[in-house]
Amino acid sequence: MKPNWKHWVEYVVLRIVAALLGPLGIRRAGAIGARIALLGYWPLRIRRGVVTRHINACFPERSETERRALVRQAYEHLGRVGMESILLSRLGPDSMHALFERVDGWEAIERARALGHGTVLVAGHLGNWELSGAYLSTLGLPVAAVAKRQLNPLADAFVNRTRRRLGMTVVYDDEAVRRLPRLLKEGYGLGLISDQAGLGAATFVPFFGRPARTPRGPAVFALRFDAPLIFVCAARQPSGRYVLHLEEVEVTRTGDLEADVDVTTARFTAVLERWVRRYPGQYLWAHRRWKRQPPDTPPELREP
Repeated sequence: MKPNWKHWVEYVVLRIVAALLGPLGIRRAGAIGARIALLGYWPLRIRRGVVTRHINACFPERSETERRALVRQAYEHLGRVGMESILLSRLGPDSMHALFERVDGWEAIERARALGHGTVLVAGHLGNWELSGAYLSTLGLPVAAVAKRQLNPLADAFVNRTRRRLGMTVVYDDEAVRRLPRLLKEGYGLGLISDQAGLGAATFVPFFGRPARTPRGPAVFALRFDAPLIFVCAARQPSGRYVLHLEEVEVTRTGDLEADVDVTTARFTAVLERWVRRYPGQYLWAHRRWKRQPPDTPPELREP
């Protein structure tokens, strides 16, 4: 797509933000991003109703005060993630290590490598998903990040230049079927964000008790290429640094591919839900996760 004047304006603003806030360091800039994002909570109230309904529906056992606090945390966290993602362009691979306290579950990667081929890395919009793949690549695991093309081609090129400089291979989603099998055979970790289903292949599985349309890609690749499936999450800690959580997800292999894909998709979605419950203020609640549901969904399980 040829960029238009709006794309250039957005891109110039993006570069100005990176230039002005870069000298502050990624953590201080992230704190500024959190304050800016709170304007979306109040007074602008951008998607505040969506975020509030989702959190109220998923955590009915919490008090109203606790749920309001989670709503604010969700806005602050998104602002931090956005600012950190912009400033990744100013980091080298070595700088990534200062952002993390530790890795939990690295043995899952070692077991996968011992099998002699690649892995399927599945994540949700929890914690800082951009940092997850970048950090894994600095730890020596080649990562192929599956990305959607952004509407702004200049911003798209900016983000993907950063990903490549930090060691990742970028594969657009419309190229995935053709390129990912070869990369998997070459030992790559395939990075897939799998809690937002567009027009691609998807199935309905429970997420916080409600049927949610979920991409089938991670399960399909794991089953067809006999690859381990590993859940990945970079979660922010009270220190401001991150812990990279890795957890192997059981892949069901009965020989019935369609049924196995559905079961495995439900399983990694259940793992995601468990981690969202652990870090509820770090999930992207503004996305309408239950927008598309089966027509026979009972009223009490429909989109909040």
